[in-house]
Amino acid sequence: MKTVNFGAKLEIDMIQVEIRISGKVQGVGFRYFTKKQAKMLNLGGWARNTLDGGVLACVQGSKHAINTFVDYMWVGPPMSDVKSVTTVEMSIIEEFSDFEVRH
Repeated sequence: MKTVNFGAKLEIDMIQVEIRISGKVQGVGFRYFTKKQAKMLNLGGWARNTLDGGVLACVQGSKHAINTFVDYMWVGPPMSDVKSVTTVEMSIIEEFSDFEVRH
């Protein structure tokens, strides 16, 4: 966990989480949905499709924002059908300033 200091009054404990989403999540705009939610929650990271038909995301931010993001992953965009969402907290090796969709 890394602490980010935003002045004397506000410190946020930043974490990084790998999230694997499975189900009907490719071809339905799921990666762009993740980007929209991440930007709304001020999270950094990326999302990409996996060879097994899922989506993999790496997300950085406050624990509260990431928990909210994971809740959104269970919902997904309208044409998706999410079967599982698994998360693994990991060490922060690099800091992401934005959220991107990877191909």
